[in-house]
Amino acid sequence: MKTLQLDIVSDIACPWCAIGLARLEAAQQQLSAELTLDIHWRPFELDPDPNLVPTPILPALVKKYGRSEAEMQQSQLQLQQIASDLGLNFSKLQQRFTCNTFDAHRLVHWAGLSGQATALKKALFDAYFGEGLAVSEPEVLLDAVTSAGLDRAAAEVVLQSGQYTDEVRAEQQHYLQAGIQSVPAFIVNQQYLISGAQDTPVLVQALQQIAAKVANGANVANTKSP
Repeated sequence: MKTLQLDIVSDIACPWCAIGLARLEAAQQQLSAELTLDIHWRPFELDPDPNLVPTPILPALVKKYGRSEAEMQQSQLQLQQIASDLGLNFSKLQQRFTCNTFDAHRLVHWAGLSGQATALKKALFDAYFGEGLAVSEPEVLLDAVTSAGLDRAAAEVVLQSGQYTDEVRAEQQHYLQAGIQSVPAFIVNQQYLISGAQDTPVLVQALQQIAAKVANGANVANTKSP
């Protein structure tokens, strides 16, 4: 049984990151007899402004991508269908507001210290895309902590103290300097990049190929989105 380290650079506010996780979990299930993944979540902020004023998502996307509201609405509907097919709750995808996710990343870092980061990530994705809640608000964050089965009181201390601010900032800077400009980004054994929310069969094949390369001591290779 091979073990691969998998660093996932992502943002809670990115719907493709939730989709990418669901596809990865399906790939993990298919590969369970061949390899295991040691997953570490790494921070990325789509809206890094700490003074961000939340705005409705559709006008924000129109402004960001320079497309019509009808086009963006259709794009969001397609995302909702993809998510539904994967068993994800994206029912509030179009009702959500923009938000800063830095505090959420601090909590994910904290949860990762006890191996519970993925559970918290899922709870945060559900809060944002399924419930349309502001994952920048302390009570929403703490409710996600509770939903993930983690210690709410300990998480509240993290939020109030500013703990893990330096660690999260340092990780963000590291991956930006490494050239990560979009998410999700899956980095295997700190060498091999799988870029984007690839379909499950693509992930299965890529992970198998990387595992074989690692076993053979091969050089760095990238698998990027088409």
